[in-house]
Amino acid sequence: NVTDVALPYGGYTKFITQGLNDKYLPVWMQEAGYATYYIGKLMNVHNVTNYDTPFAAGYNGSDFLLDPYQTQYYNSTWVHNHDTPVNYPGEYLTDLLMEKTFASLDDAVVSNGTPPFFMVIAPTAPHSETTFPTNGPLPVLLPPHPATKYKNYFQNVTVPRAANFNPDHPSGVFWIRDLPQQNASVVAANDEFYRNRLRTLQSVDEMVDNLFTRLQDHKLLDNTYVIYTTDNGFHIGQHRLPPGKACGYEEDINIPLVIRGPGTSSCGTVDVATTHTDLAPTIFGLAGIEPRKDFDGQKIPITETEIALANRDAGAHEHVSTEYWGVATAENPTGGADYPGPDFRPANFNSTYKGVRIINDRTGYNLYYRVWCNNDHEIYDMNTDPGQLDNLWLIPNATLLGFPLYTVVTRLDALLMILKSCTADTCRWPWRVLHPAGNVHNLAEALKPQNDDYYTMEMKARGVNFSHCAWGYIIDAEGPQVPLVYDGMS
Repeated sequence: NVTDVALPYGGYTKFITQGLNDKYLPVWMQEAGYATYYIGKLMNVHNVTNYDTPFAAGYNGSDFLLDPYQTQYYNSTWVHNHDTPVNYPGEYLTDLLMEKTFASLDDAVVSNGTPPFFMVIAPTAPHSETTFPTNGPLPVLLPPHPATKYKNYFQNVTVPRAANFNPDHPSGVFWIRDLPQQNASVVAANDEFYRNRLRTLQSVDEMVDNLFTRLQDHKLLDNTYVIYTTDNGFHIGQHRLPPGKACGYEEDINIPLVIRGPGTSSCGTVDVATTHTDLAPTIFGLAGIEPRKDFDGQKIPITETEIALANRDAGAHEHVSTEYWGVATAENPTGGADYPGPDFRPANFNSTYKGVRIINDRTGYNLYYRVWCNNDHEIYDMNTDPGQLDNLWLIPNATLLGFPLYTVVTRLDALLMILKSCTADTCRWPWRVLHPAGNVHNLAEALKPQNDDYYTMEMKARGVNFSHCAWGYIIDAEGPQVPLVYDGMS
């Protein structure tokens, strides 16, 4: 598994040693007859020393941003195809990305003739600016650096003051519950950090706008699917947290996904839960490629007919698995007397956890359940508590969905037991693993009283838990891996 951004648990080297370089999306798209292109950051630790050992497979053309310069906004280093890497001091990163994107687009249109093309454009903005000091092993994360023309935008904008922003009372569990309330200077620093993220994104918006113009000029706009999304969300001040993305709350995991193209529903929205593992099956579906049997995800409904069917389907996706390993890096600016500096990395910020987000508009539930590596639990009813401030696990005699809390938790824990180790069909249809008879398709059906004894036994006999807080994916630390299977009638 590639479960971190650096060795020993992740990064480009781990991706290569796991044998994945010929088993991922661009390779499959080439096999289906597409010309493939990539511009921007491929992954962490894809760097100036290992970019060619071996080269990333599956691309007709590429311009990769290389570590350790992937988020140095005026000092980026790129490698074009199989050439020697080139450093661009003084040139703005996102402007370079736009220039290289349009060159690749022109090449896809002109040089390759009739084959269709598949192109990934991966800006790093608005990531914190990352530098690597010579006197220490850890990177320093500073506020993102906007282009000069945007540096004075948004002077009066602040982080939205939702209920969970720097709350008066502690929230969460584990180390998050011990965070102090931020003082005025810390809040001001967070606001400026937020403004710099917005300013930095202006160059991305400019690139997107120009990309649509370029597609129109090539007469491709009406025959091209455009997928707009991101790799993670971000928190700034929520739950008293310094800026970061590793803590699994809604700000971190609820991200935009927009798909535009032939046959898509105009201004339509999909109520089923989706996640990154659904992107490859969706792209296969758009390209008319038969889905692979080993896909963990499934095609996202995008046409009006597909959306209508999904919204009526009792077995439609309602779950998203969330998990994280290792340190919860604080991407924080300096400022404030009690505010940590930009190299703040306390060892107790281990943020390893397993969680499940479950949403079903037809039945009305909207929940988040999580088990941390110290075996603290969180469960939130996000219909009544969208800021995730009231952890029902800590409330005596709490009820949820009209049931005692423990009744609901037993079902969510069993579901999480499947999802934390699933592959292929078991990720797509986890209730079938728990109920092989096929008569339970969702949480509502699992909550039927005749299932109570089974789920109580499952929670007591197995239950998602950790033996210790590891810094990466170490299976011996992650408790039971296989659930009990229901062998009665429901």
